[in-house]
Amino acid sequence: MPSVSRRAALGGLAAGAAGVLAACGSGDGPQIARVPQQRLPEPAPAAPSPAAARRRPPRTANPIPAENRRAVGKRWLAADPAFRSADDVRQQIAAYASATSVDVGESIDFHVHVGAAEPYRVEVFRLGHYGGAGARYVASSPTLHGRPQPKAARVAKTNLVACDWPVAWTLKVPAGWVSGTYVAVFTTATNHRSHAVFVVRDDRRTGNLCVVLPFSTYQAYNFWPRDGRLGRNLYQGYRPDGVIGTEERSRKVSHDRPYSGSGLPYMFDTDYDLIQWAERGGYDVTYATSEDLHTGRLDPLRHAGLVFPGHDEYWSAEMRAATEAAVAGGVSLAFLAANNVYWNIGYEPAGDRPDRVVACYKSPQEDPGSTARRSTVTWRSLSPHDAEQRLLGVQYNGVVGTAAPLIVQGAGHWMWQGAGVQDGMAIRNLVAGEADGRDAAYPFADGVQTLLSASPYLTAKGQPAMQNTSVYEAASGAVVFCAGTFNWPLALNRRGHRDTRVQHATANLVNRMLNPDGAPAPAA
Repeated sequence: MPSVSRRAALGGLAAGAAGVLAACGSGDGPQIARVPQQRLPEPAPAAPSPAAARRRPPRTANPIPAENRRAVGKRWLAADPAFRSADDVRQQIAAYASATSVDVGESIDFHVHVGAAEPYRVEVFRLGHYGGAGARYVASSPTLHGRPQPKAARVAKTNLVACDWPVAWTLKVPAGWVSGTYVAVFTTATNHRSHAVFVVRDDRRTGNLCVVLPFSTYQAYNFWPRDGRLGRNLYQGYRPDGVIGTEERSRKVSHDRPYSGSGLPYMFDTDYDLIQWAERGGYDVTYATSEDLHTGRLDPLRHAGLVFPGHDEYWSAEMRAATEAAVAGGVSLAFLAANNVYWNIGYEPAGDRPDRVVACYKSPQEDPGSTARRSTVTWRSLSPHDAEQRLLGVQYNGVVGTAAPLIVQGAGHWMWQGAGVQDGMAIRNLVAGEADGRDAAYPFADGVQTLLSASPYLTAKGQPAMQNTSVYEAASGAVVFCAGTFNWPLALNRRGHRDTRVQHATANLVNRMLNPDGAPAPAA
């Protein structure tokens, strides 16, 4: 499979995501649909699991239901035609955070460029359900004085693009904040707006589910600045004539730069769908990032399970080793999209700050590896044993040409229990974007596996393929689920995509992860 050209087929998908994530008011920036309150299906009790016998960490109090009952205050995405999304050419305002996550009580810095000297302000929102509002206003800066910052630099050898902007504002995270996904909103006096996403962890929490946001994959797709000249990501870059080409792609990408457009990452809307659904249900969740999993700041063994809510394609050896150890220790995993754990990456420092650069050459000729790490190529090309389905149960097998129905299989399995499905039932348009399937050419996962779907589809090249949704139970009692399609999170929450069968099956899964002895998880 070509290492980069397949992404051209996803142009329509990316455009669709950009349409959902357009900045409020302008019609061309991030607009994330707010979902009204709705009654979730009652989940079926999960069957008892061997994991019930393992020594699990004590469960700390669940703050999510009370948090989502709080008054939201100022609305993040309130319709206001006065606001206009910043763009990468004029760069009216752009910002990046000093870290992908911070623990409660820690500080995070924001580095801000303003295209013309003018005042601006920063407002911070926590994402959740909040009765359908989707976010709660939690903090703001004083009026700040913005000014232009130095242009980003490009390293010729690797096409790494990075900024070196000074700290413009520091947020001290109060100790009482609830772990979550937060958005800093930057608005100029002339009403241009941009965003920066970050996570607040709570390293004291145990026994719950940890939602891991895919910041390594966000950065892999980040094309900032999309200006016809400098912009690059791990797939493409601008040639000198301004035409986009694959050879001009970056081999390394930096967290020291804004995200393209309005500042919200590629496919962030998919992660937001899971956040809204989980917090609407009052599930006991906390949050972390791929960098936290890489560094060990996130210890999976402190949690009942890890949830990877969206497209999570770029994984370091440390991330994979920590996750495999988690499964061996009885910690469950849920991958809610497709094409996960596909590229092996390395993390590198930026100056004295560790893990700010993601390296992925995608070619053994360019990166043969070193004594410190293996080649940054696909996991399955390192060796058959390294293929992603050894962890996930299934693995990437194609870009979906036209959305196809998910065809139910294994309807008697506990995950489908109470969802009202039967073998052969079609769930319309659920297979879309990219798909996974079980591949007999590679080793299977160690465990008792059930394929929950067998869905024929045509790839973007018109080739027939088979999508599989998978769940397996490891000897440790851990449950590992992989949806095998981009549209599973949309079916949980997105208007026009919601499906009660998928909601119910996911509730069964989450309850099993939280309570392997079979008791439904309490919402509060």
